[in-house]
Order: sequence, then structure tokens, then C-alpha cells
Amino acid sequence: MAAIETTGLTKRFGEDVLAVSDLDLTVEEGEIFGFLGPNGAGKSTTINLLLDFVRPTSGTATVLGHDAQEETERIRERIGVLPEGATVYDRLSAREHLEWVVDTKGADDDPDDLLDRVGLLEDADRTAGGYSKGMRQRMGLGMALVGDPDLLILDEPSSGLDPTGIQDMRELLREEASSGTTVFFSSHILSEVEAVCDRVGIMNGGELVALDSIENLRDDAAGAATIDVELASMPTGLDVASIEGVREATVEDGVVSAVCVDASVKVDVVRHLDERATVTDILSADTSLEHLFNQYTGESSGTGDEPAAQEVIA
Repeated sequence: MAAIETTGLTKRFGEDVLAVSDLDLTVEEGEIFGFLGPNGAGKSTTINLLLDFVRPTSGTATVLGHDAQEETERIRERIGVLPEGATVYDRLSAREHLEWVVDTKGADDDPDDLLDRVGLLEDADRTAGGYSKGMRQRMGLGMALVGDPDLLILDEPSSGLDPTGIQDMRELLREEASSGTTVFFSSHILSEVEAVCDRVGIMNGGELVALDSIENLRDDAAGAATIDVELASMPTGLDVASIEGVREATVEDGVVSAVCVDASVKVDVVRHLDERATVTDILSADTSLEHLFNQYTGESSGTGDEPAAQEVIA
């Protein structure tokens, strides 16, 4: 059973705004799925449709096998949500926030255990009004973990976190996925998506324009691949440019650089050089997720999306 599945999911606002268009998307159980797209691409609208904050114009969506519009309560019992830009209750402490969610969900979690997992135990009794943005994100994640959810839906979970916090978040998401929890999150920090995701989906103009692992998207990406090969000595007659698929080749400071029409040609370059010289190092530049993002959307990565329909962490 898929954790999330949509078929022809479409949302129009009025006659002129098509926010999500005919979305067919499947997120498998236990995977970490990155949901990307520039501002206004339809990411937040899709999340709001999955959570029944807005209703679709047409199409269907299921979450953990339940209809997203007809079985909302059953879904919310089994998921944890961290919305982007969520507000908190300034007069309540982190422990009180956690206790409230535990009580609301009828769970038996120990709030201190969850606060320890998200690195907030030492500040558990401070009121949230004095928290930094990163501390609020940690608290929100702790609240999303209440009840050991089968699915985590996180909108910009790294927002406001320092490098240590981002690393902690990354490890926590991996732990959750290894225990069987599905993680579905949107983010504009592409390096974080690249570090933890099994697959990514890229939205643009309300449509899903790419869906695969980052590795497969790289393989399918149009454009050149570059490889730098360091040699112990530089013999004459290397003639790398004669290799089929090599667009151009240069030599500088003992390093041969070849621009190839696709990634598969890089193997031919290394073999060619290894037959003629001693290879001491190979530097292969993979296509970055940012490059893939730009290629599929036609613009640089954004830092937000449509306003979320829900603002209070729950």
C-alpha cells in the first residue's frame, strides 16, 4: 500500500488560477520523499489537499490507504504534520506544547523523551515566546512525532535551523524512515533534500515535471558531464578529444579535463587515459540537484510557496 497516492488531483481557485493540475503521484511506504518547486508551483496546495485543508476541484487522493476527504480523522490519527511558518503559543513551554498534543491525540508518549530527541530538553520549561525560530522548529518537529506516526508531512522543516540543527534533523528523518515511517517533505534547501531523499518530485506551474531518484534524474538530464583526471605524468599523444562523445578536452597542471555529451562517456575517458598514463585521481562532477531543479523549472530555486492554510502546529 502506498503512503500517499493521488490520481488526476486538480485544484482551481476561481476561473483563472490552476494551482494543481492533474497530479498523479505515488509515495511509497518507508521512503523519504522530497517535494520541490519554485514559488507558486503547487507544493503547499498539494499538501493542503492531502490534509483536507482545501478540497480538490477534481481527482482523488489517499493517505495511508484512506480517502483524504472522506476519512480525515482516521488519517490525522496516524500522521504528524509540521507546517511552514507555524505559530506557537507564546505563554506555553515546550513541555506544555508536547503535553497538549499527547493529550489531544490520546497518545502515551513521554514529552521529555520527544524533546530530548529534537534537542530541546534543556529548554523544556522555557516559554515558547522566547524561543528562536530554530528552537520553534525543533519543538514543532517534536509535536509532529507524537503518537509514533506512520507518515510525517513536513513543510520546510529545516527553516531557521543552524548547521548543527540541520544535521540533527537529517539524522532524525533517517531514523524515522528506518523504523518504517514515511517522510514527505518540501524544502528549498536543496543540499538537504539531496542528502536524505530516496526520491524527489519537482512541481512547476501546478504540474509534476519530474519524479525519480536524484541519481536517475541526473542520468536522464540533458547537457554535458565533466570529468577531471589527474595523471602522474603527462605523455604526448593522449588525444582525448578523439574519444566518441567527448565534446572538448583540456590539459592543465597535470589534470586532463573532458566535457562529455553524457555521463556514460566519462568511463571511456578514464579507460583511455589509464591505457596511456598512470591515473592518480579522478574527480567527477555530478549534476547538482540545483542544476536539475533549474533545468526542470526554468528558474533558480525559491524559498517559499503559497501560503499554508493551517498556521497553528498540530
